[in-house]
Amino acid sequence: MTENIFLNQTELSRRWKISPRTLERWRWLGAGPCFHKIGGRVVYKLADVETYETAQLRQSTSDNGQAMMTGGAV
Repeated sequence: MTENIFLNQTELSRRWKISPRTLERWRWLGAGPCFHKIGGRVVYKLADVETYETAQLRQSTSDNGQAMMTGGAV
């Protein structure tokens, strides 16, 4: 059985060096990584955070992410 590791908003904001308010705004906009709301607390599963981080990988500022996903140039 694998252990699920969760980060709270403060821990994730420290990991990414962003404001906790940015994460709040992203949740409101439906952006950012998936999150769980458990008993009124917002937590992020580490595996979901790592998946989101991988999806943000880009080769240039004009790359919309499709090149890395498909393995080809856009």
